[in-house]
Amino acid sequence: MNFRLKWVIYILGIFIFSQLSYAQEEESAEVFLEDYTDEFQEAFFEALKQKGIENYDKAVNLFLKCKKLDSTNNVVDFELAKSYLANKQYILAEQSGIDALKSEPENFWYLNTVVDIMQKQGRPIAMIEEQISFDNNKLKENLALIYYQKKNYQESSNILKELKDSSFKEALALKIKDSLDRPQNVDEIKPVPPVQNTNLNPLLKYKEEIGELILNKNYSSLIIKADEALEEFPSQPYFYFAKGMGLNRSGKQKEATEVLETALDFLIDDIELGNNIYRELANVYTFLGNSSKANMYLSKIKSGS
Repeated sequence: MNFRLKWVIYILGIFIFSQLSYAQEEESAEVFLEDYTDEFQEAFFEALKQKGIENYDKAVNLFLKCKKLDSTNNVVDFELAKSYLANKQYILAEQSGIDALKSEPENFWYLNTVVDIMQKQGRPIAMIEEQISFDNNKLKENLALIYYQKKNYQESSNILKELKDSSFKEALALKIKDSLDRPQNVDEIKPVPPVQNTNLNPLLKYKEEIGELILNKNYSSLIIKADEALEEFPSQPYFYFAKGMGLNRSGKQKEATEVLETALDFLIDDIELGNNIYRELANVYTFLGNSSKANMYLSKIKSGS
């Protein structure tokens, strides 16, 4: 598969249903390519490249070119929001993030970016409620989960109170209570999670099963189980980490790099998990002979873990 098609498949992950198989994603990517002109494609791929090397001004200009070519493309809005955010242009980031979220209010990634943008400005999400379909139940579930992941337990609880009773509400309320009861120096997520309330919380059940596979070094089954978990929970960095580890230990280093780097996209305030991901990426790039990237990830490992 060429470089360009890989980038498209990555972007399609934003809006292709998570249950699609890899083959279906590739087929959808080809359809995606057919829908856009060569000019759009060249600008979009180059923008992604520039964003990847932290050349945000060039990335923004290229994404704006894409926007002129297709003013309704919410993926372009999303990428603009992230580029503006990285470049500390918060007002522009906010508008692009809102535009993306308005087009797809149930998209977790879009909402997570909007929350980051608002927090950087010290502004509550309530200030833009009227612009983002705030009455959407799935959006509120995503928001409660985002606040929980950011350890803003009070805000997460406040959002939960607005939701109807459901297994999601029950499970997240329990996790908030457990987090508040837990000593502050204990990390939120362990690589091998403790067994607790798995009958009520499928998320914890997956983590328990994956932890056992890691302990037993059953890497082929680990990949399968992690894929299964990601179908249900596509925003959980631990599951990307587990799949990346399985791929690496199964001799599929190039695939492992993409999955592990995706884990970093979702990582929020979890030092131990972050260190594990960095170590795994360092191992992968060492095997691939890329010492500069290996050293880069090793340098990101924080002490005390």
